[in-house]
Amino acid sequence: MHTNVIDNAPATDGRQSETALAIQRGVGRLFRRQGFAVVTELSLMTGRRADVVALGPAGEIWIVEIKSSVEDFRSDKKWPDYRLSCDRLLFATRAGVPLGIFPDDAGLILADNYGAEIVRAAPEHKLAGATRKAMLLRFGQAAANRLHGLVDPDLDGLS
Repeated sequence: MHTNVIDNAPATDGRQSETALAIQRGVGRLFRRQGFAVVTELSLMTGRRADVVALGPAGEIWIVEIKSSVEDFRSDKKWPDYRLSCDRLLFATRAGVPLGIFPDDAGLILADNYGAEIVRAAPEHKLAGATRKAMLLRFGQAAANRLHGLVDPDLDGLS
């Protein structure tokens, strides 16, 4: 019996609003068009979970923190920790959120369900070699495990 891969797509964990998911989709489209691979909701070595991690063609690692409203941005104080796990840190938001609330020392993306645009480039702060290797392993293992989960979604039920 043939199963459509779309039907087996990983479910969201319920923490993201519809608006945040639309921003996430647009960000993913932007990065894929630029030759990046993307993993969402990636656990970092710090114990935090990044909304979007993008791996570029030259091995660069960018993290995008999604903020769908002013309240969302103001209530979250953990994003500075993400700098320890990437070469560039960006925020992504939607039209209607005042762009001036976001820090100048991070990039800025404006996104919706259909695409995104980088409106401010992110400054580069290169990762140390050991941190880059650890992030590449996390990224690769997460991507491979999620892909395998599409092929064998019942794996967790096996003993």
